[in-house]
Amino acid sequence: MASDPTEQADPANTAIDSVSVLSEDSRRRMFTFIRRARRAITRDEAAASVGISRKLAAFHLDKLVDAGLLRARYETPGGIRKVGRQPKVYEPTDAQITVSIPDRRHELLADLLLDAVLTEGADENAAQAAVRTAEQRGRRMGEAARDEARPGRLGPERGLTACERLLDQYGYEPVRETPTQLRLRNCPFHPLAAKAPDLVCGMNQAFLSGYLGGLQVNGVQAVLAPEPGECCVRLGPSDTDRDDQMAQDH
Repeated sequence: MASDPTEQADPANTAIDSVSVLSEDSRRRMFTFIRRARRAITRDEAAASVGISRKLAAFHLDKLVDAGLLRARYETPGGIRKVGRQPKVYEPTDAQITVSIPDRRHELLADLLLDAVLTEGADENAAQAAVRTAEQRGRRMGEAARDEARPGRLGPERGLTACERLLDQYGYEPVRETPTQLRLRNCPFHPLAAKAPDLVCGMNQAFLSGYLGGLQVNGVQAVLAPEPGECCVRLGPSDTDRDDQMAQDH
């Protein structure tokens, strides 16, 4: 059974929650101390690092654990076993916190460009390799989403609804202008897109086209339709569907 997308944490909200947890001074200083220690830290050590009581330190440490910034376990410091209960120790997780409002996805763009450099063929230039890599990545993501959700045949309306989850996750801020058209209010690659619009917008269009193809959405295409302050791509009816509609109107 496909998982309910409402049950999955929003990465942006998770990052904001983590930053909120670190807004308290003692908590932030303890977190910094533990990260720099490069070993598991006891509550007593954490409390001493910021000059607060062990009980108050335990409260702050548990908040950091709840936020996914620390993990806790029981261990005897130094590996020496003693009689009695082992103390609780804390160490950092691999979580990385990045908060940008509006959302930016420069790491995705960098990853795609790196893939393009590593796979550039003899018959293509760097820009062509970048567009190809973006389309392939989008297609793989669309295929994975289809395998997970198993949505059956996707026409324009249901297809755009299925796309909105990815678009939200990657910061595109989709707005449904009509049942078969999505406007993307945010460019997750700004301001890099302004520096090289032909390259970045071409990659963006290819990425979203690949996603539509992998998800097998019928009657929708990703077209370049730049507007100031927004994403350069719009998802709307394919040329065939648009021509059919115009013929019916006339």
